Amino acid sequence: MKPEPSPPRADSARSPFAGCLILIIAMAVMLFLIGFSTLTLFRQADAIAAFTHDKPAPIEATSLEDREADLNLLAERLETFRQKLGGEEPASISLSADDLNLAIAAYDPFQDLRGNFRVQEVTGDLLRIAISFRLNGKPRLTRNGESGWITSDPRYLNATMEARPALTEKEIALRIESLDVPGKEVPVEFVEQMSPYRITERYLADPVLGPAMGKLTRVEVEDGRLVLTRMPGETPVHTITDAEVDSASSRFFVALGIAASAFLLFVAVILYIGLRAKAKAP
Repeated sequence: MKPEPSPPRADSARSPFAGCLILIIAMAVMLFLIGFSTLTLFRQADAIAAFTHDKPAPIEATSLEDREADLNLLAERLETFRQKLGGEEPASISLSADDLNLAIAAYDPFQDLRGNFRVQEVTGDLLRIAISFRLNGKPRLTRNGESGWITSDPRYLNATMEARPALTEKEIALRIESLDVPGKEVPVEFVEQMSPYRITERYLADPVLGPAMGKLTRVEVEDGRLVLTRMPGETPVHTITDAEVDSASSRFFVALGIAASAFLLFVAVILYIGLRAKAKAP
């Protein structure tokens, strides 16, 4: 009596095809993501170059010459407001365009705004601001000895910004309504990606400005002035949500995820067709 033959081993148990298939898919997805990210980066750089400049525009900084009396008055008003923020009574301060520009020119925490940010006018419910912001341009590889770095040539957004001030949880931000670059058109998508502009994020760690911003319950524009207010027991109004703050930075990853999913679906269909054809082959 002949022994019964043992059942044949499954193909996947004796063939490295499954493992190779996984590796091929992983490599294909990785290469696609790298290529898609690089292409997106270059396309974005080209789009930015269309409405920016290769040199910054000179933005006037307020002169402090013969402004000692104005500076003393502004300093006194700011200190009174700061002290009231720590109490139980309502606290409010209204700042004109000149007050804001004088503060930028006089106080060290604002020195990085000098020469690239100037409030031209406070009107309606908007701030009209002259800006010259540095942006990253098209990426390029530079060499220094035996090391290499990816850098980019700077581009400058020389524009007039119209923005509405608003509160996040602990800082003042700007909802950008428009960006006007003479002779150039700024895409709506760029404005939406830039807004809300977290101009005061850099001051969150400041021992004076950080806590003061965290106590505000309102930021408004009234009668040609920026008004900062703290009302005890009041929930902050016109607050920009965390989702709004994060939405601009997440758009790229959403697009990347959609593109990757579409690519994976394409690869899966091709592999399925290939496997079906192989199964039918004699």
